[in-house]
Amino acid sequence: MITSVLVANRGEIACRVFRTCRELGIRTVAVFSDADEHALHARVADAAVRLPGSTPAETYLRGEAIVKAALAAGADAVHPGYGFLSENAAFARAVTDAALTWIGPPPEAIEAMASKTRAKELLGIAPLDTVTEADLPVLVKAAAGGGGRGMRVVRRLADLDAERDAARAEAQSAFGDGEVFVEPYVENGRHVEVQILADTHGTVWALGTRDCSLQRRHQKVIEEAPAPGLSEELTRDLYDQAVRAARAVDYTGAGTVEFLVADGRAHFLEMNTRLQVEHPVTEAVFGIDLVALQLRVAEGRPLGPEPPRARGHAVEARLYAEDPAAGWAPQTGRLHRLDLPDGVRLDTGYTDGDDIGVHYDPMLAKAVAHAATREEAVRRLAGALERAAVHGPVTNRDLLVRSLRHEEFTAARMDTGFYGRHLPALTTPAPDPYAPLAAALADASSRSRFGGAWRNLPAQPQVKRYVMAGEEHEVRYRHTRTGPRADGVRVLHTAPDLVVLEVEGVQRRFEVARYGDQVHVGPTRLTALPRFPDPTAQHAPGSLLAPMPGTVVRVAEGLREGSSVEAGRPLLWLEAMKMEHRITAPVTGTLTALHAVPGQQVAVGSLLAVVRGEGD
Repeated sequence: MITSVLVANRGEIACRVFRTCRELGIRTVAVFSDADEHALHARVADAAVRLPGSTPAETYLRGEAIVKAALAAGADAVHPGYGFLSENAAFARAVTDAALTWIGPPPEAIEAMASKTRAKELLGIAPLDTVTEADLPVLVKAAAGGGGRGMRVVRRLADLDAERDAARAEAQSAFGDGEVFVEPYVENGRHVEVQILADTHGTVWALGTRDCSLQRRHQKVIEEAPAPGLSEELTRDLYDQAVRAARAVDYTGAGTVEFLVADGRAHFLEMNTRLQVEHPVTEAVFGIDLVALQLRVAEGRPLGPEPPRARGHAVEARLYAEDPAAGWAPQTGRLHRLDLPDGVRLDTGYTDGDDIGVHYDPMLAKAVAHAATREEAVRRLAGALERAAVHGPVTNRDLLVRSLRHEEFTAARMDTGFYGRHLPALTTPAPDPYAPLAAALADASSRSRFGGAWRNLPAQPQVKRYVMAGEEHEVRYRHTRTGPRADGVRVLHTAPDLVVLEVEGVQRRFEVARYGDQVHVGPTRLTALPRFPDPTAQHAPGSLLAPMPGTVVRVAEGLREGSSVEAGRPLLWLEAMKMEHRITAPVTGTLTALHAVPGQQVAVGSLLAVVRGEGD
């Protein structure tokens, strides 16, 4: 019997595993990096062990340090979560060699399937050794790991070598393994997967399908179960291939077999020998706890002869601290509030007041809705996200709501090219035009409570300025003896946290929260501007500023001050939140200043370089 589990991971998945362990009466142990010293997963565990350092390579990728932590804390089992070392056979062996129970598949199965090249060979699928123009487009893909890292779509043969080098570098940084391979890239297919669960007694369950087609940068954004619109014949083929893959390597535990579905056929992609991020939709549909079943299998107990019956439909959306309209740039800062309406499952590694740092994935939470039908589940999730309080950095919340309500998604006609086709429309700003007025009136109400009352005589117009959706908005209102007055609306109620306006005969309520110069009016995010702008906050034309905090990982070869550059040419690369981001020349001209060097930590807005255009 397992009595104490160390989770060799962080954030949301660590908290998720701890929740099941607590319900089963199992003691929990966390590991945490210096950057995660105050993280939720380190706070909620029964015991926590520090891993000195902040980067993954220094901490969560150090298998020997994690095994040592488990022994020191008295754990008798290790759960790897997903990412990091979850598909590392050497780590699995180190756990079992230390007389600890490994909550995962045998190391031999991990070795056979964790390398995508070897997995394809096992199933008789050969990668592309030589690429010609006729093969394009192709996908360069890391042999190890997942989560969209180490993947590049190549559409021009001339770009292949550079993209292969970039994928190798990213894969080495993320997984400690720089092996990559090339495979055909199927445009606009559907990403469909099968959840499997196998015990040590020869039983293999195929726990339904999931559709994970809505992706950005090859990383999933919205997932659902079951995958809609599949024929019975195709579903049986998916099940058969998944079970066959599991039996081919004597698999045990939870795993996922992924496919690209196109033209009515299933093309094998890979097998993930771990729990998936999107596992909650399967749990909701089958009424099970996959973590509890992982523990059961690890203890050697059998599964039932048949899996439970599926009921209804479930949809999951991943809430990220990122700006989809700015190249999915990750965001950092204080998460002041995260709250969703009742009736929706929320899996998260954050609580109100936590800081979102630069070292790890920017996912804040997963929201999951389950209902009798797909239509009801989708509507429930979209409504919950729309009403959610997400106060802090910019997130993809509005994108999620619009995606869930897009006609292609509601009609189940989506594919992996969804965001490539629709991102501009999905990210076109549509803020509430009355949000700035509500913010200004709430601020005035707060000040009146601490500095007097409303005026008895009409006063000069009060002016406040806000940035909303990238544009500056000026608000004017007056203080009167009956309260504030604004043109075109009736002000019915003002308080620091609530403003009620009557607009064209309709009463509208605006919940308001302010944190410094950041104001949230319902789902709308604003920035309050000072009365007098700072004249020093200027940069020379052509300045390249860091779009996010991160680390400069490399500078283009041969680049120096005085170099000629072409518009769009990558000049340097930043790594932040597990992703590499290219900083490119904005115009064709001359590099007049270069302030960035490899290894340098930069803050958002830091001056990296200056490019002077040819005509400047």
